[in-house]
Amino acid sequence: MKINDDEPSQCPAETLLKQLSGKWKPQIFRMALREPVRFNSLLRHLQGSSKQAIAVALKEMEEQDLLTKTVIKLKPLHIEYTLSEKGKSLVTVFMQLEQLV
Repeated sequence: MKINDDEPSQCPAETLLKQLSGKWKPQIFRMALREPVRFNSLLRHLQGSSKQAIAVALKEMEEQDLLTKTVIKLKPLHIEYTLSEKGKSLVTVFMQLEQLV
């Protein structure tokens, strides 16, 4: 049976792996499982990360609809990121992948 490479993959694990590819995305996803995450908190907890790397990862995860960005307060600026509905739907797949390692 030949698989057509032009068709999108229907495998949730493959989809999640592609979306979480990158140095900090899996860690951010894991932290967002427990509670809303904030930029400065991520910067403190992810040893060796940089502001630019965290900002890019958050932006990409928001664009992929894995995270939802919510402005809590404007002054001082307080933004939280939580798992979106799509992100929540992938939690089971993420947990299964973690158990394989």
